[in-house]
Amino acid sequence: MTGVIVITGPTATGKTGLGVALAELFGGEIVSADSMQIYKGMIIGTAAPSAEEMRGIPHHMIGCVSPFESYSAARYVRDASACIEDIAGRGRLPIIVGGTGLYIDSLLSGRAFMGGDEALRARLSSEYDALGGAELLERLSRVDAESASRLHPNDKKRIVRALEVYCATGKTIAEHNRESRLMPERYKSCKLALTFRERAALYSRIDARVDKMMADGLAEEVERLLASGLDERCTSMQAIGYKEIAAALRGEYTLERAVELVKRESRRYAKRQLSWLRAKRDLNWIIWENEPDYKKAVQISTIAMKNDGIM
Repeated sequence: MTGVIVITGPTATGKTGLGVALAELFGGEIVSADSMQIYKGMIIGTAAPSAEEMRGIPHHMIGCVSPFESYSAARYVRDASACIEDIAGRGRLPIIVGGTGLYIDSLLSGRAFMGGDEALRARLSSEYDALGGAELLERLSRVDAESASRLHPNDKKRIVRALEVYCATGKTIAEHNRESRLMPERYKSCKLALTFRERAALYSRIDARVDKMMADGLAEEVERLLASGLDERCTSMQAIGYKEIAAALRGEYTLERAVELVKRESRRYAKRQLSWLRAKRDLNWIIWENEPDYKKAVQISTIAMKNDGIM
């Protein structure tokens, strides 16, 4: 089984720096697990690593998808898996770096994604619009009571998806998920998680990162994307930093207020990332004091890799 290193953690915790350090030491290449860094032209607001930060280490899954496209976890697994197999096939070590928990879990789990039936989905979507959410949710409850019990009639996307899966496969989403959990993991992995001992230190770094983004031209980056015809409703424009700046450019509030909102939402996102990580039991934690100590982190990582059978 292919062995990989995973470096995850909240935003602004130094994941790229550790990934590059380990890649230099062990002959690795980095595969990004960031759901927004995949988009082209979104460099500043996603904190995509610069050429200087990459230090000559190949990085994959960054700036490879048009911001006009909608990207999914299933597609990420397909594309990232191809990168990992290519890296391992050349005798290099794949290092997965990022904080998008859904992408990382889906990539490692061996989960089988259910394909979509666009014609069926379109028909069910039309029926939802014509008959209403309550009617479609009632229909779902007759074939998948478990999913229906968790959904609200206004949740069109999930109601339609649950009906689509059942109509196309004869199985409920819950059944698919249970079967997927029984599948072996796709890769042998050593999982490293970064954070700061004090929450205040993390939040301070997040605020400083946002200030640097603005100084580097985040507002101008958003302007260029909008000028290209990118609709603000696109998935890419829902990223923290982009939607707030876009609203400021529309005149809803000042840029100063937008910066405050970006900092606030980034801190909230970091809190959600930590909650996801703390539910995991197989992580090797690296806890910073006030600043990242990469020399110490490499030592901890090396021991963890040996313990997890990656070396």
